[in-house]
Amino acid sequence: MPTKKCPFCAEEIQEEAIKCKHCGEFLTDKTKTEQEKWYFKTYTIVLAFLCIGPLALPLVFLNPKYSLQKKIAATVIIVILSAILIALSVNSLKILNKYYQQLFELMPAG
Repeated sequence: MPTKKCPFCAEEIQEEAIKCKHCGEFLTDKTKTEQEKWYFKTYTIVLAFLCIGPLALPLVFLNPKYSLQKKIAATVIIVILSAILIALSVNSLKILNKYYQQLFELMPAG
């Protein structure tokens, strides 16, 4: 029967082992995802971006599962989207201001 060494205690264990019989540590990748913090999950980061925009960037930069390229790409995308949304908001406010100025000019004094 093929064997391998446990990455935690270096004892010999079976190749198909899920848990080390010597130290009790789980050997599957599933335990790594179970230990992932809730605020590093993708849906939490997306929800944070939708609610607070660029203030959610620390969740991306502190996330250990993202590479540096992904972190930089996410930052660039969020900054561009934020700039576009700010420009659209300013433009909307200008249009509303013009509308109300015209409305008040048409109203009779009194």
